Amino acid sequence: MIRRISLYCFLVLISSSCVRHHINKPKLDSLLTLIESKNKAMGGLAISVNGGVVYSRYIGYRSVNGDLKIAPDSHTLYKVGSITKMFTATMIFQLIEEGKLKLTDRLANWFPQLANAQKITIGNMLDHRSGLHNFTSDTIYWRYLTRPHTEAEMTAMFAKQKSDFEPDEKAEYSNTNFVLLGYIIEKITKKAYSENLKDRITSKIGLNDTYYGAGATPRPNEARAYAFAVKWTSMPETDMSIPAGAGAILSTPTDLTKFIEAMFAGKLISMDHLNLMKTMNENYGMAMFEMDFDGKKGYGHTGGMDCFRSILTYFPDEKLAIAYCSNGGAYSIDKVRDAALNIYFNKPFTFPEFKTTRLKPEVLDKYLGVYSSKELPFKTTITRENTTLIAQGTGQPQFALVPVAQDRFVIDETGTILDFEPSKNRFVLEQGDAEAYFTKDK
Repeated sequence: MIRRISLYCFLVLISSSCVRHHINKPKLDSLLTLIESKNKAMGGLAISVNGGVVYSRYIGYRSVNGDLKIAPDSHTLYKVGSITKMFTATMIFQLIEEGKLKLTDRLANWFPQLANAQKITIGNMLDHRSGLHNFTSDTIYWRYLTRPHTEAEMTAMFAKQKSDFEPDEKAEYSNTNFVLLGYIIEKITKKAYSENLKDRITSKIGLNDTYYGAGATPRPNEARAYAFAVKWTSMPETDMSIPAGAGAILSTPTDLTKFIEAMFAGKLISMDHLNLMKTMNENYGMAMFEMDFDGKKGYGHTGGMDCFRSILTYFPDEKLAIAYCSNGGAYSIDKVRDAALNIYFNKPFTFPEFKTTRLKPEVLDKYLGVYSSKELPFKTTITRENTTLIAQGTGQPQFALVPVAQDRFVIDETGTILDFEPSKNRFVLEQGDAEAYFTKDK
C-alpha cells in the first residue's frame, strides 16, 4: 500500500510538471524592450497563473522632470480608470449578500432628483441599462476635470441631464452609473469609498499597492501621465473626486491579477453574483466584459483616463490572469495584451515594425496655424518640431501627428484622425463616429 501511494504521488508530480507551462520570458522581454525603445509606451505587465506571478516587467518612466527620469518598479501605482468599476460592483454585491441592498432597489431611494430615478434599478446601473447620460461624453467635461468636485456638485450636474433612453430599453456605457453606485456604497455603509475599499477588498486579500485616489496631484509612488511628441511631456490629470466609483482607483498590474483571481476563487463575492458579472446582455456584463483570446474565454475590463490606459483579463479554464497598465504611449493596450498572450501560448507572432514616414519641413508648414471649431469649445494649435507635426488643444497636452496618407494624420494615443484640406484652410477631426471641422484663424 505504501509503495502504491508513493508511486501514485510520484505520477501526480510528474503529470503536474508536464502540464506546467513554460513561458518564453526572453521573447516577452524583447517585445517590451522594443516598445520602450521606440517610445511607444510606458508601463507595466504582469501575468499570473494559478495565483502565482510568472512574469512581471516595467518599462519607460514613472516620472520625467527634465533630465531627471525615474523608472517604475513593482510598487509603482497607475490610475486604472474604469477597472475601478469591477471593485465598485464587488462591493455592491457584498452589500447585497449582507442584506443591505437589492438589485431591484431604485435609484430614487438615494437620488430622487435624477431623471427616471423611480424606474432605474441597481441592476440597470450595473449593466449599463439605466439610460443615465454619460457625463464624460459632454464637451464641458474637459473644462472642469482637473478641479475637485463634491458629491452634491456632481449629482447637481447629473440632475440637469436628460435620460438617453428608458431604463432597460437597451445597453449603453455610462460612467454616471458607477459614480452613483460609489455614492450609494458610502450612504449605506456611512463610510467613505476609500474605507470600504480597504475593509472589503484590499486588506482582505492582501492588495498592498491598491487604493482610492485623492486629488489631481500624484503621490511620490504614483506614475504621472505623459504623451509623446518628440519627447515625453506631462499631461493634466483628472481630479479623482470626479470619476469616483467609476474610475478613481490606483493599482499595480500584480495587484490587479490578485484581485481578479480572488474574485473568481469566490473570496470576495458568491459564485452566483460572479456569474451575474459574467453574463453578457448586449455585450455588457455587470461591470465586466467578455474578453476572449484565440478561442479561450476571458473576462475583465479596460480603463482609460488622461494618458493612462489599462487592461485586466482572467481566463478561468487556464487559471490565467494578465494585467497591463500604461501611463503614456501610442501602442494599443489590446495589442500589448494579445502580443503577450501569443508569446505565452507559443502562438505565431510577428514583432511590430513601427514604421514611420517623414515629411519635409516645407510640406508640413502648410498645415501650421491656430484652428477653431463651431462644434467643439477649444482651439487646436498645429506647430512643427523638425520633421514632426504637433497638435495641442486648449488646455491639453501636445500630441505628435503621424502621417498616414496625403494630408491625413493620426494621433496614435487617442486614435484621432486629422484630415487636412490646405486649400480650404481647415481640417476635419475624426474620433470614433464623431467628427468636427476646424478652420484656421485669420
